[in-house]
Amino acid sequence: MGTYATADLPRVQLVAKMIGKEYADLNQRFVNEEAEQAKKETLLSLKDASGAGTIDSISLDINRGEVLGLSGLLGSGRSEIVRLIFSVDRLNGGEMDLKGEKIHNRSTLAAIRKGFAFCPENRKTEGIVGDLSIRDNIILALQAKRGMFRAISKAEAQKLADEFIEKLEIKTPSADQLIKNLSGGNQQKVILARWMATNPDLLMLDEPTRGIDIGTKAEIQKLVVQLAEQGMAVIFISSEIDEMLRCCDRMIVLRDKKKVAELAGQEISEAAIMHFIAGGAENEPA
Repeated sequence: MGTYATADLPRVQLVAKMIGKEYADLNQRFVNEEAEQAKKETLLSLKDASGAGTIDSISLDINRGEVLGLSGLLGSGRSEIVRLIFSVDRLNGGEMDLKGEKIHNRSTLAAIRKGFAFCPENRKTEGIVGDLSIRDNIILALQAKRGMFRAISKAEAQKLADEFIEKLEIKTPSADQLIKNLSGGNQQKVILARWMATNPDLLMLDEPTRGIDIGTKAEIQKLVVQLAEQGMAVIFISSEIDEMLRCCDRMIVLRDKKKVAELAGQEISEAAIMHFIAGGAENEPA
């Protein structure tokens, strides 16, 4: 691909050369700046929401058509918020309002039927079912949503699998391949396909690009923004601030399981995020 002086070859451009991608594709901001400014319809609101030993009195709005980032250090409450929304953890105080009506999700199944989808942080232990095929992994959530008396036929399952293998460019010889035999990036795409098949209103992604190559990261980031542009509400969690900056319309900064700042548009920057993570006040310059 070429020979370069190290001083003239930034890390992202180095990786772009290695995997045959364009530098701009890996380094661009995917968020539509004009759409970012538009008034969004609120889908879900948390009002003083608390979970036992998880988060304490969190209030925030999640809007259709935008990517909301949850930023903070490990243990700051990022994962705890989405686990609470998806009813993995129990809501102990406060309330959740969906489209203006108070809801009580008693189980993850109830959350799925409300139109929620959740890709957990650890895909190996909480996401994939390793001994099932790609096809069976893709239809799991949709079958749960429909219920045991409305079984998905083999023909429909195959059609869904073929559609998402093509749409997400999942690299596999066939839909019969066991998911455990795929690369990490392709496993992550299958989990995304599982939830996209349910046509959710709210998609929650906890570290969706961890442990996968930078080319696949860019593909997933671009897909996330496209889903928001189509009207879906997306919550995006990542330890990599640069990918949050590329994808998020709005950012909630968390520290010690509490919300410490909310940033939008031009307010979002690495300096501002680090300022609040480090304990800075909202009226202090970043």
